[in-house]
Amino acid sequence: MALYLIGDIQGCDSALAQWLSKVSFSPSRDTIFLLGDLINRGPDNLGVLRRLQGLGSSARCLLGNHDLHTLAIHLGGQALKTGDTVNDILQAPDRYDLMEWLRHQHMAMQVENVLMVHAGVLPQWDISQTLALAGEVETVMRGAGWQDFIAQMYGNLPASWDDTLEGIPRLRVIVNALTRLRFCTALGEMEFKHHFDTSQAPSGYMPWFDVPNRATKGNCIAFGHWSTLSPLNRTDVIELDTGCLWGGCLSGIELNAKGPGLHQRHHIDCAALASTSR
Repeated sequence: MALYLIGDIQGCDSALAQWLSKVSFSPSRDTIFLLGDLINRGPDNLGVLRRLQGLGSSARCLLGNHDLHTLAIHLGGQALKTGDTVNDILQAPDRYDLMEWLRHQHMAMQVENVLMVHAGVLPQWDISQTLALAGEVETVMRGAGWQDFIAQMYGNLPASWDDTLEGIPRLRVIVNALTRLRFCTALGEMEFKHHFDTSQAPSGYMPWFDVPNRATKGNCIAFGHWSTLSPLNRTDVIELDTGCLWGGCLSGIELNAKGPGLHQRHHIDCAALASTSR
């Protein structure tokens, strides 16, 4: 039985199909963990959702910012933005079934001592708190009042964590950290404007995984969301968004129980795939 982690797909179903073929993925034997941004901006969002839903418990997915945005559009609370490509889902006959499946996915997971998030983890949170806070959002998203939360989800404030936060502000900070975070201060104040590599951090901010003495230091964390990030070549963080949507690679790893430094990486060159499919 193999366990795989894979980065942002964003509607590139052909790349996903070839990646699964490359590793000889078997749903009766293997499990794949997908780190969010399953859909949007790519050419075949409907194909991605149908494929993953069809894999049943063999595909375990995180929600990324683009997935949550699609749910908001589905509910009518947000309009399509320039570059959004989810009309294939919104016009599909099985739209409601797919959106129900999507809202029941995860905000964070842990397997083989690897914590998985879409974007990042605030420096105050240890592994157990991260999973517990993710669970708070999952409970709301899977409950009867999920539409009310989605309607109030958007916004950059509060910009930092406080254990006393309640209600929508508390949930918004959790969602923003897990699905949007790249840079923050040493005290965990988040910044959302800059999408650059770590060498171009805004003044006073640093990559979330470089905050000194963060509570998750010493643990292995896998994440996506940051396609402009240069290879980190570290054992404590595994970056898996390598720009599939932008003609880079669709990247994933096979987990190795012997240690994070021994994970085997697998790539599909999406630029080559695009040229051969024309």
